[in-house]
Amino acid sequence: MRLNLHSRSDTRRRGFTLIELVITVGIIGLLSAIAIPNFLRYQLKAKTSEGKTNLAAIRVVQTTYYAENNVYVSATVSPNQAPNHNRYAFVPSAGFTTLGWAPEGAVYFTYAVAVGGGGREFHASAHANIDGEGAAQLWHYRRGSIDGETHVGVAPTVCPGAFGIAQQVEPCDATSGLTTF
Repeated sequence: MRLNLHSRSDTRRRGFTLIELVITVGIIGLLSAIAIPNFLRYQLKAKTSEGKTNLAAIRVVQTTYYAENNVYVSATVSPNQAPNHNRYAFVPSAGFTTLGWAPEGAVYFTYAVAVGGGGREFHASAHANIDGEGAAQLWHYRRGSIDGETHVGVAPTVCPGAFGIAQQVEPCDATSGLTTF
C-alpha cells in the first residue's frame, strides 16, 4: 500500500497572481515617473556647474598672470563650436595657451575673455545650450581695474551688455542660466 504524504491542501501552486503583477508594475512605473525627471534635473545642474567652475578657474589664472605681467590676457572663443547639448574637445585659443589654462576633458560650454582698460580689466564668459532646447546658458565674470574697480565696458561677444556685479560669477542677463530643470 502506498502512502500519500501530501494532502491536496499542500499541493497548491506557487507564483504571482495577475493582480499582484499589475500592482507591482504600477508601483515601479510610479517610482520611475518620479525618479527619472529628478535624475535628469540633477544631470543638467551638474552640467551647468561646469561653466561656473571654469570661469572661476579663468579668474585665478588671470589674477596670477596679472601679478607677474601687470596685464590681463584676452582669449577668443574656445572651443570654436556653436553651443549645444554636446560635449566638445577644448582646443585653446592663443590667449588661453598664454595663460596656461585648459579645462580637463571635453566641455559643454564655450569660453572667451575680453580685456580692456589698457589690459587692467577683463571680462570672461561661458556659453552653452545644455538642455538642447534653445535656452542659452550664459555666465560671466568681470574684473574691473585694480585701482578702484572701475569698469569701462569690456564685454565679449558671447555675453554682450553684461555688466553685473564685479568679481562674481553670475548669469549674463535675467533669462540666462534658466535651463529647463
